[in-house]
Amino acid sequence: MAESSEGLGTVPEHERILQEIESTDTACVGPTLRSVYDDQPNAHKKFMEKLDACIRNHDKEIEKMCNFHHQGFVDAITELLKVRTDAEKLKVQVTDTNRRFQDAGKEVIVHTEDIIRCRIQQRNITTVVEKLQLCLPVLEMYSKLKEQMSAKRYYSALKTMEQLENVYFPWVSQYRFCQLMIENLPKLREDIKEISMSDLKDFLESIRKHSDKIGETAMKQAQHQKTFNVSLQKKNKMKFGKNMYINHDKIPEESSETVLKHSLEEEDENEEEGDEETFENYYRKQRKKQARLVLQPQSNMGYGFPVNRLFDLLFEIRDQYNETLLKKWAGVFRDIFEEDNYSPIPIVNEEEYKIVISKFPFQDPDLEKQSFPKKFPMSQSVPHIYIQVKEFIYASLKFSESLHRSSTEIDDMLRKSTNLLLTRTLSSCLLNLIRKPHIGLTELVQIIINTTHLEQACKYLEDFITNITNISQETVHTTRLYGLSTFKDARHAAEGEIYTKLNQKIDEFVQLADYDWTMSEPDGRASGYLMDLINFLRSIFQVFTHLPGKVAQTACMSACQHLSTSLMQMLLDSELKQISMGAVQQFNLDVIQCELFASSEPVPGFQGDTLQLAFIDLRQLLDLFMVWDWSTYLADYGQPASKYLRVNPNTALTLLEKMKDTSKKNNIFAQFRKNDRDKQKLIETVVKQLRSLVNGMSQHA
Repeated sequence: MAESSEGLGTVPEHERILQEIESTDTACVGPTLRSVYDDQPNAHKKFMEKLDACIRNHDKEIEKMCNFHHQGFVDAITELLKVRTDAEKLKVQVTDTNRRFQDAGKEVIVHTEDIIRCRIQQRNITTVVEKLQLCLPVLEMYSKLKEQMSAKRYYSALKTMEQLENVYFPWVSQYRFCQLMIENLPKLREDIKEISMSDLKDFLESIRKHSDKIGETAMKQAQHQKTFNVSLQKKNKMKFGKNMYINHDKIPEESSETVLKHSLEEEDENEEEGDEETFENYYRKQRKKQARLVLQPQSNMGYGFPVNRLFDLLFEIRDQYNETLLKKWAGVFRDIFEEDNYSPIPIVNEEEYKIVISKFPFQDPDLEKQSFPKKFPMSQSVPHIYIQVKEFIYASLKFSESLHRSSTEIDDMLRKSTNLLLTRTLSSCLLNLIRKPHIGLTELVQIIINTTHLEQACKYLEDFITNITNISQETVHTTRLYGLSTFKDARHAAEGEIYTKLNQKIDEFVQLADYDWTMSEPDGRASGYLMDLINFLRSIFQVFTHLPGKVAQTACMSACQHLSTSLMQMLLDSELKQISMGAVQQFNLDVIQCELFASSEPVPGFQGDTLQLAFIDLRQLLDLFMVWDWSTYLADYGQPASKYLRVNPNTALTLLEKMKDTSKKNNIFAQFRKNDRDKQKLIETVVKQLRSLVNGMSQHA
């Protein structure tokens, strides 16, 4: 009985041990097996029997599972055998397809290489065509120069040389044929000089030979005219010296016209090209000698007639001539402004730099030290205007120097005419340009820079007139050029236009604002329109760095003040009836971005928080509503040290009434919530106090 009872107690224990062995990790098997030996006697044998029985049971289960899955395994083997045949067929097809692809690819590679060679040839041909197209105008102009030299059109040849040197040669200066042309130009100029000097001598001799006959005929014809005005109108229509017979000697018409034509061409050549001073001095010296000989009265001639009225008429004609010149140059200036791109002049090499310097007197050591490519600060219109002012002085001089006036009088005439050109014609063109709608902020900035450099160039124009007339500027009665005031006025007009256009641009951004004035919670970030506006202001103020400091600072302060005023007007708009606290918080996020922009110093030169003060009215108003600090505001109002000194009671009352209406609309069940009832009562109380404060202010006023 004892053994049987002992065996009955051991079997459940063995089953527990077997379960632990099957379910636990191998690391814990040792203590479990040790418990078998520590148990009752013969427990090991019984445990082994139990273990064998358990193994047999597991074997049976394994056999059952294998028998259950055997048919599926056999089916899978059968399917694999079928697939092997298809796989072999597929392998053969893939191999064949790969071979055919390889054969076809060889032909494609051959055609591809042919295409690449054709493309390279086509690119080379295009490059050659481009280079030839660049060289053809130069060759055509040089051929034209040769034709002009052969046809003895020396003035046109000089003009062609100037175009070749200033316009065409810089394009192809790297080619050898261009260098040969450049080396040949000085020789051609010297040839023109020698030929022109010979023609000038022949012309002077011809004038001296026929001057008495021509003068006698002219005086006889003048006697037959009724009035001098009629003769002046017909003067340009007369063919001077046509079929003239004087003392039975005939002067051929063709000869006289040819002489006059050569005279005009030679005079233009002397004024424009070549050794002008040499020709001019020689011409004047010979003409003075001839004048002394001609003006010596002969026995059979009287020259003692008064000519004061004639000179008065010539002076009047001179004034009309200057007016005509001013109208002509007004069109010239307008064309220059229309063609300008209002961008700094780019230069890529020393030749281009010298070309610009030869046209306009610009001096900047810092720019000279910079490496190429670099840019001049002014745009293309500046050297063009400077050249045209000099051309105007030349045109005015042509008429004045024939009036037999002294050098001092001619100097005074030139300076007065130039002053009219600057103060009336150029100033008017500049003002019209500044007010044109298509001129933007970038163009206005460039115009201000241009006027600064034109103003600095006025002293060179004065030196230019001095060199022409040989009258020193230190002379007491010498007239000064008024270019300084002209360009200052234009610059001030451009600055005012910058402020106006900048504010207009701000208005365009503000009009894009789309606030939800009844929102319960803010978005958590600033409005998109405001961030776009701030990015625009940052970029435009980067352009303003080229302006004088005060102009950029004034523009920045004006923009911030205008933005602050626009945002304040948006809050106080009469059409806006309701504003929620969430909308106020969203509006506060936008104002914070404005303050961050002001504190980032978009334009250098502001002291402290000067720029941030542009938003001080908005900041104090929003702080008052965000903190809801009405007791402090009402208690400290009117005191210099008040925390909300910049908050106007009318403004606060207007905004609070809009929030009051929103509170009533959104809180339908406010009477059931004590906090809402208290807030509504507080708003009504503050509204009453503000109304009393506003009424008291109006009565006091």
